Amino acid sequence: MIKKDFGSIIANKRKDRKLSQPQLAALLCERGLDVKAHSISKWEKNVNLPNVLQFFALCEILEISDINRTFQIGTDEKLFSKLNDEGQAKVLDYMNLLMKSGEYIREEPIIYQFPRRTLSLYDLPVSAGTGQFLDSDRFSEIEVGDEVSSSADFGVRVCGDSMEPLYLDGQIIWIHKQETLEEGEIGIFFLDGDAYVKKYHHSTSGIQLISLNSKYPPINVSSESTLKTFGKVVGYPITIN
Repeated sequence: MIKKDFGSIIANKRKDRKLSQPQLAALLCERGLDVKAHSISKWEKNVNLPNVLQFFALCEILEISDINRTFQIGTDEKLFSKLNDEGQAKVLDYMNLLMKSGEYIREEPIIYQFPRRTLSLYDLPVSAGTGQFLDSDRFSEIEVGDEVSSSADFGVRVCGDSMEPLYLDGQIIWIHKQETLEEGEIGIFFLDGDAYVKKYHHSTSGIQLISLNSKYPPINVSSESTLKTFGKVVGYPITIN
């Protein structure tokens, strides 16, 4: 539906372009449209409306780029239903021309599909308490997507509450394989036959594996201990039953 002051909009736009009605008619004729000055006069007086081709040619000549806003063209279904067959046909003609122009098509959001991949999930949980052995031969395969860090190489289950509130009992944490950690990083460690998820602390007094839960004391790594780093915890944990 076009607003009632359509004619005054056309007249004002024409005058802004310093065009007379005969000059505007001539420009329309150059585009292959047989339009006389008296036809433009009737449009501007709201006696008649231009057809679809004439309307878009007018918008082009008068440099009307935002057609919907300028003329407040409604596309509401209730408004559409109030039109007779001829009016509805004209609306559809307008819509088809807009689609063919390619200038008024709504851009669809780009949805990035992250590739799915398969990671190893170790069956025996890594301790977040007293320590359990991480058996490298016992694991299952799990398919993951963008919910898991792209740097993750495998997953293990947390057992216990020593790393709460960050990691909860039963959650899966994801590990990037690396042999060393920086101060304060959380990783998976093999210490004297048991596997732990702990925060790494290294000072002049030695190495400690630190729990986040204050009820658990630090684990001191003595010079006689066997310590191996499996990797660093990356990304966010997930819960899978």
